[in-house]
Amino acid sequence: MLWENIILALREIRRNVLRSSLTVLGIVIGVAAVITMVTLGQGATARVTSDISSMGSNLMDIRPGQMRHGPGGARSEASPFKTADVAAVRREISSLAAVAPLASQMSQAIYGSQNRATRILGTTSEYLAVRDWPLSLGRAFTEGEMRAGKAVCIMGETVRKELFGQQDPVGTTIRLGKISFKVIGVLAPKGHTSFGTDQDDLVIIPLRTLQRRLVGNTDVASISVSVKEGISTQKAKAEIERLLRERRRIVPGKEDDFRVLDMQEIVSMLTSTTRVLTALLSAVAAVSLLVGGIGIMNIMLVSVTERTREIGTRLAIGARERDVLMQFLVEAVVLSSFGGICGILVGLGAAYGGARLLQIPFVFQPGIVVTAFAFSAAVGVIFGYFPARKAARLDPIQALRYE
Repeated sequence: MLWENIILALREIRRNVLRSSLTVLGIVIGVAAVITMVTLGQGATARVTSDISSMGSNLMDIRPGQMRHGPGGARSEASPFKTADVAAVRREISSLAAVAPLASQMSQAIYGSQNRATRILGTTSEYLAVRDWPLSLGRAFTEGEMRAGKAVCIMGETVRKELFGQQDPVGTTIRLGKISFKVIGVLAPKGHTSFGTDQDDLVIIPLRTLQRRLVGNTDVASISVSVKEGISTQKAKAEIERLLRERRRIVPGKEDDFRVLDMQEIVSMLTSTTRVLTALLSAVAAVSLLVGGIGIMNIMLVSVTERTREIGTRLAIGARERDVLMQFLVEAVVLSSFGGICGILVGLGAAYGGARLLQIPFVFQPGIVVTAFAFSAAVGVIFGYFPARKAARLDPIQALRYE
């Protein structure tokens, strides 16, 4: 009986192809929009998580000053860290695996006739461990080079390609501003972050070299640390804050003039934000499903009116009310299900294209596809029930007389 009703529904849909296509268009748009939004949202979440994870395992960043909330979000001024602060953190915080002081300056990297404006980062070899950043060529700084402030450097992949093309730069000499540096290594490429920053556009030199020969001070702009495996980042963060408050002579009750950024907290916050935005956009897109359901109910009411005599004939020759109810209900469900299938195909195609355009991963979500299809079928049942009930309750005699 169900199969016969499906055949009748397909026959009726085929008889009014254009009208049926326009009827399911709302369902198609709604399902496609929901699938696209959810898939792109999951891809954005995966990209953000991957980008922050690529910065290093259990990474925390310590910076002077505090971000102020409100218009502009300006940072409060505070004195920079000193080398002694870095030594104290390394010596007294046992939960840390590596500690890397950082200071930077923009400069021109020059080799032969090629040049590029890039970021010069002064740090130590521990920076590679903190950021989990291997070398593709060459070696890291030695203890002697870092203590003596030697003019040696490790370049990022972007700078290498700009200055050397496909050549091996290890052992050559480049100029950073007016000072010559020997290239001892090349960083493995990390690519762009989801915020558009090229992580490979930098040259790393020993911190003491930057302080003595480029900037002329002993300031440390920030400290990057990685926490040992199995130790809570919250515990390490509390220890760092307690130590720095003592060293910077911050009295109890006074706000810190520095901040410790836990990358795991940032991942959690950004993931939560993208999920909320995805849910909001999906809810807006789901309104199209409601519009599509109203369209199905409208066209089914028109169909009942057009086929009044047909319904009267079926009832007069013995069809029961539930048979007529099932006929029109199946027709509504077939329409909405067809729209759901088309919407799934359109949505997955749009999500794939959007992911390629936005350069985020395409994360296939079987759950949302099944949910969207089930919801589209449910729309057919809900909005098709009233027209089907109206058809089933027609008086056969009045229906046969209908012109």
